[in-house]
Amino acid sequence: MFEQVLWDIRAKVRSGNYVVTIHADEEMDDDQLAIGDVEFCILSGEVVERQRDRVTGESKYRVRGMSLDGLMLETIVKLGATGKVVIITVYAL
Repeated sequence: MFEQVLWDIRAKVRSGNYVVTIHADEEMDDDQLAIGDVEFCILSGEVVERQRDRVTGESKYRVRGMSLDGLMLETIVKLGATGKVVIITVYAL
């Protein structure tokens, strides 16, 4: 259902065309995750849900996948206005 959007997100992550929010960075620290874990989650995972921001109406996506060491993760990402992927938050399941 979200194949094209996932393909776009993955292409941007592969090329380093993304930004990590402060919140996502803090969550990564809390769960002892590195950016490689987040990249791997997105590159190997699947979109499990599209959400709409109540204020802006923007779409954001829950991507569920694995960390490099096999931990199940979810990332919340969106395609930003500048064309970059914005990693909003990350958490271990």
